Amino acid sequence: MPQLSVIVYGPNAQGHLTELLDSLEARPLADAEVIVAAVGDWARETAEGHAPETVVVPLPESTGDAAARAAGAARATGRWLHFVHAKDSLPAGAPRLIAERTTELDATDGTAADVLVFDHVTTTWQTAAGPSRDGRLLAAVGRESLPLDEAADLLRLTPLLGNRALRADFWRAHEERLTTDDEPHAAHAALLHAGRVACLNQVAYENRELRPESLPPLAPEDRFALIDRYESLLALAKDRRAARAVLYDLMMRDLVRTFAGENLPDAVAREFFHRASLAAVRWRPEHHERPAGVEGVRHALLEEGAYTKYRAFQAANRTRRAAKKAVRTRKKQVGAKLRDQQYRRALTHPVDPNLAVFAAYWERGVACNPAAIAAKLRELAPHIHPVWVVSKSNEALLPPGTDHVIPGTRRYWETLATAKYLVNNVNFPNAVVKRPDAIHLQTHHGTPLKRMGLDQMEHPAAAKGLDFDALLARIDKWDYSVSANSHSTRMWERAYPARYTSLDHGYPRNDVFYSATAADVRAARERLGIAPGKTAVLYAPTHRDYEAGFTPRLDLAALADRLGEDTVLLVRAHYFYGGAASPLTGLRRSGRIIDVSSYDPVEELCLAADALVTDYSSIMFDYANLDRPIVVYADDWETYRTTRGVYFDLMTDHPGQVARTQEELTEIFASGAWRDESAAKARAAFRRRFCEYDDGRAAERVVRRVFLGEPEESLPPVIPLEERTPAPTPEEASA
Repeated sequence: MPQLSVIVYGPNAQGHLTELLDSLEARPLADAEVIVAAVGDWARETAEGHAPETVVVPLPESTGDAAARAAGAARATGRWLHFVHAKDSLPAGAPRLIAERTTELDATDGTAADVLVFDHVTTTWQTAAGPSRDGRLLAAVGRESLPLDEAADLLRLTPLLGNRALRADFWRAHEERLTTDDEPHAAHAALLHAGRVACLNQVAYENRELRPESLPPLAPEDRFALIDRYESLLALAKDRRAARAVLYDLMMRDLVRTFAGENLPDAVAREFFHRASLAAVRWRPEHHERPAGVEGVRHALLEEGAYTKYRAFQAANRTRRAAKKAVRTRKKQVGAKLRDQQYRRALTHPVDPNLAVFAAYWERGVACNPAAIAAKLRELAPHIHPVWVVSKSNEALLPPGTDHVIPGTRRYWETLATAKYLVNNVNFPNAVVKRPDAIHLQTHHGTPLKRMGLDQMEHPAAAKGLDFDALLARIDKWDYSVSANSHSTRMWERAYPARYTSLDHGYPRNDVFYSATAADVRAARERLGIAPGKTAVLYAPTHRDYEAGFTPRLDLAALADRLGEDTVLLVRAHYFYGGAASPLTGLRRSGRIIDVSSYDPVEELCLAADALVTDYSSIMFDYANLDRPIVVYADDWETYRTTRGVYFDLMTDHPGQVARTQEELTEIFASGAWRDESAAKARAAFRRRFCEYDDGRAAERVVRRVFLGEPEESLPPVIPLEERTPAPTPEEASA
């Protein structure tokens, strides 16, 4: 009996079934079967042309989605069922993720889930793999199987059958209630009938929205089905207070949106409003409070059945919004014109040869390569005055005495207009003019594993609407681009094609990895509260473009338990299991987990750590300078590689051991493999490739070349890797 049955159903809409079956065939899974409930000859012929292991269930052209799902499920032998519409797709590795999570659920005693819900991306006829908003809801529930009454907000997940898997026994027990062509109804009903629901906060489905103009038009009366759906669901949840409250909120939201957004004939609109009003009153929960503001007024008028008043309110609201928008637009135009005039006047002033502007991470503060360059500038060229650009919200975090400007202020524009040196690890605003006698220094902030710049054009989900023409205009202003290795140099030239000079001098922020002393390492650990003799493991995952929020990819409590009392986890992430009831609270109190998500500088965390666990973050390239163990935790490598795009295969060219599951990660540490000979060999090859120019003198080379104008041949040469001495390890520092 396979763990998972992937049931593909429906017609070969616009030929997308071919792509779906190709992706399933490219990555077969031993513990899964593929069944195609093929509607129509084209779907049947497409399915029969694929892997012989695929089970094809031919169905007549007129077969609806519900009947196709039922026909596919009848042939399924798996413990769990995943219904995938023929127009949709599955990210690389999705069946494996679902099979592994359901296997884990099957091993749970007494709390087995009937439904597993997971995240998805959406592709349209114009965009590809856009992230959903479901990630935060999934993360809030965590990995425990819960009754729906304890996690009613899961009803707010996008109602697709494709973003949930159903236990086969559960499906067969409730098949009649779940067999409907109204997919949102079936998706919600599955949760309402389930004994328990579990979550997988990872992307395991790609929903494809077809262009409405390519589909048969809806009759105006078809909108009434929305009301019928919610009335049926609310009846199903009538004795479940939490679920009913959520469904009522969703109904009111969708009724109001449909009425406002659809251009319905007046007779249909009146009938829709009338039926919606009856449903709003009939199903309103006791003590329900309407939302505040305009939305609350809409709800009140709908409940009152005041069609004429509602239409008048809509018209008045449109007029009011238009007037406010006009006022805001005018204010912005006046403000922008004033700032532009001030900036243009400042551009007529001479460039100050002793003024340098520094910025990092979109005005976050003194950090990264710009900070290391500014520090070396004080030593080698104290006559050059540095001014930092910092946002208002981060102003209080600046080191005392730091001269700075706030974006948008008059001094900000005057400083940008007259400074000879402009240093940033991202980019300055598009409006900044490149003066002929000014020098723009781009430092970057990592070695590229993921696709960057123009290479993102092939990955629109990652680019997220990036204006590539504006990007080209920005890089044309660069005079210099700092690089840590020849890989970066080549990738920057490809991703950012322009006439800048590449400074193959190393990353200044990594100098500290060669200059830090044993006392510095001990002091860093003391500041973090790491007790002497403890092994500190830094866990630093990166951001996923395809996720709405941060995903806790590891059960840190379980990991800490397995690693033992003598290991401390330094967790650098956006947020983890927040709140007083967090399962990590006790571990934090015991000092076995230290939240370093907001700790700066990150280089100090690296100095304090005995080992690094990361996924695809560029921190691995910097940490490799310390020649300490690195473990890659790549549970979603296929999805990341496909969605974001990468420059090399990390599974082949890795800096140490690689784990694909938490069990593998735990075993790597428990067995000592994290620091064995094979890990050291992989790390040595990784260091040769990616620590090429980092030797502790990068900042000096940059300052001498850019700010003091010294020729390249007179700069300190890069020390060969075998002759470098990294900062002492924590074990060495404590000896």
